[in-house]
Amino acid sequence: MMTTQTLADVAANSLGAIRILEQHGLDYCCRGKQPFEQACVAKGLSPDDIKREIEQAQAASVTDRDWQAAPLDELVSHIVSTHHAYLRQELPVLGTRMEKVLSVHGARHPQIFPRMAEVFADFRAELEMHMRKEEKILFPFLEQYGRAERRNLPLPPAPFGSVANPIAMMEHEHESAGDALAEIHALTQDFEIPANGCATVRALYEGLKALEADLHVHIHLENNILFPRAIALEDRHAERL
Repeated sequence: MMTTQTLADVAANSLGAIRILEQHGLDYCCRGKQPFEQACVAKGLSPDDIKREIEQAQAASVTDRDWQAAPLDELVSHIVSTHHAYLRQELPVLGTRMEKVLSVHGARHPQIFPRMAEVFADFRAELEMHMRKEEKILFPFLEQYGRAERRNLPLPPAPFGSVANPIAMMEHEHESAGDALAEIHALTQDFEIPANGCATVRALYEGLKALEADLHVHIHLENNILFPRAIALEDRHAERL
């Protein structure tokens, strides 16, 4: 690994790398542009030790799909069928748990649950709208880009001028989702079950933690692989015209 690599660059190598970064609290998706070594030092970690752990994880995960090389339309399909499907299943479940926890424990923990319910409601609404925009507007063009690239055909014209325009909006919305998760982390003290927390509180916290882990991979695949590859493909095509 070069010292100039960012967290996003390191994460793009494999899911094994992603798991190691997550274990050490290194944000490779929403804050992925941080230099790898600088981010490690800021966390009190040895960059060399983290590199060794990543290399070991990669050696043990040789079957990981290489999304840097996969066709763009295959990557889009994977994101929708895996990560969008996960969110559509889990967001309503977590919303129901959140409502129950707020009604039972909100008055007992006024510094936690009322604000957390508000943040989650906004987070859920924004994510659901975000996925609709991706699936209806941006992703169909990226799938066409992938098919054109595979067949060595001209790229279809995009009504938004350049794919970089909607991509910039999607990346901004990813940052907003990351900010919401950071606030939930702070409110829950990193998902520490509060005193008198019932089974529903535990299920809520565990569900939020799992959703965060999936969303990190989801945003990483878009911000660090899909979007840069699509922009680079469009740029190469423009140079040939």
